[in-house]
Amino acid sequence: MAETKTKVSKNAKKLDALQKHDIGEELALELMRDMLLYRRFEEKVEEAYAIGKIGGFCHLHIGQEGAAAGTIRPLREDDYVMSAYREHTQAIAKGVTPNAVMAELFGRATGASGGKGGSMHVFDAKTRFMGGHGIVGGQVPLATGIAWKIKYRGEDSVIVVYMGDAAVNQGGFHEALNMAAVWQLPIIYVVENNAYGMGTAFSRVSLTDMMTKSAPYGIPAHSVNGQDVLETYAFFRDLVADIRAGAGPQFIDLQTYRFRGHSMSDPVSGTYRSVEEVEKAKIEEDPIALLRDELFRMDILDQDALNQMDEVARRISAESVEFAEASPLPDPSALYEHVWAEVNPNGRLFFDGRDRG
Repeated sequence: MAETKTKVSKNAKKLDALQKHDIGEELALELMRDMLLYRRFEEKVEEAYAIGKIGGFCHLHIGQEGAAAGTIRPLREDDYVMSAYREHTQAIAKGVTPNAVMAELFGRATGASGGKGGSMHVFDAKTRFMGGHGIVGGQVPLATGIAWKIKYRGEDSVIVVYMGDAAVNQGGFHEALNMAAVWQLPIIYVVENNAYGMGTAFSRVSLTDMMTKSAPYGIPAHSVNGQDVLETYAFFRDLVADIRAGAGPQFIDLQTYRFRGHSMSDPVSGTYRSVEEVEKAKIEEDPIALLRDELFRMDILDQDALNQMDEVARRISAESVEFAEASPLPDPSALYEHVWAEVNPNGRLFFDGRDRG
């Protein structure tokens, strides 16, 4: 008997590809717009840092755009996000304007943190982006505290906290997960697993696999391909819904890869990573290229439309630099704002001549 072949129309192929993750065409295009903006914004940051307009430490998210877009777009405005210090694009994804993020990097008064936080400490309570944090793993207990607040007050929000793969070996990480499990808190612990803690491969510092790190606390662990923004979005969309329904804390090994060094002072390759490794990742694992190819194949996007999207991303990024350069530096009096101190009236000794009264 001859094999029967069924002709599949182009529209049917398109429908099948979108149905896999239950994502509509417009949402897929929005994810592309998001990632293009993140890439072009970080390229402008890279350029400004190289010519001395941005000082201090600076950690770029180039290559990890799918992780930011796919994990944050499923969230609501009343959900929280907290991160480590590679957080520029995550802040934008949560609703902080590119202007406010760039101005913060430039140390200007119009920045998200008033110009006093810089690259590693973008913060905006209004959008519930609860900051980048410079202490490795330090954000994990803090985010767990917010999750406890959500449950204590009977709210319907969720918090997502990001960390690098090196953070899972910090004591605070394990203490926080233990408490989150006991209290069944609405929190997602996301490890942006780019395989390196600064310049050290994860395999050199841990004999146990990343997926086992939450097992002692009974917290479910999941591995997600963060370079596939469609997969990431669909997974987080469903997971967030489950947590709102009472699923409790979850642990995500988000597989991703950075195309730049750990920071702007770190070489891209040639030391702890080979040139071949990085170039292979750029060719095979670029989240923007992967989505582009998929949308091209499904006839949802063509090169002209992609170019138009890219022009918008470039314009917004360029305008953010112009905004930052035109913004004022903080007044010196700002050093004394948002500083909290309390003199203990009982038993404190003063050796600096201050009046205890």
